[in-house]
Amino acid sequence: MKIQESAENYLETILMLKEEKGTVRAIDIVHRMEFSKPSVSRAMSLLREGGYITTDKDGLIDLTDAGSEIAKRIYERHTLMTKWLIALGVSPETAAEDACRIEHDVSEETFQKIKAHISREI
Repeated sequence: MKIQESAENYLETILMLKEEKGTVRAIDIVHRMEFSKPSVSRAMSLLREGGYITTDKDGLIDLTDAGSEIAKRIYERHTLMTKWLIALGVSPETAAEDACRIEHDVSEETFQKIKAHISREI
């Protein structure tokens, strides 16, 4: 099932925050993504309804298996594309921004071919 780019960005952010901090709260997402509290609250509600995250009584957010699968896929794409663009001579800042756009639109087939090519080059 294809989900919206914004949902993928939220899931990726939750994954990254979880790896960095161990736990994730909505306020952490607000600060990282620089979105308003109401926007993040609405997004968390939609992700919870979609079965991508859970929240406990203390407000801690966790990825479900489905959410984790999407977040890991997007994060892998982001990381690989960023490294590749930097290796091509793109500045790290621009590479990260461009990778964020590319990661959502490239097909799985194309990504796998790029991944195979990059692993030979880098």
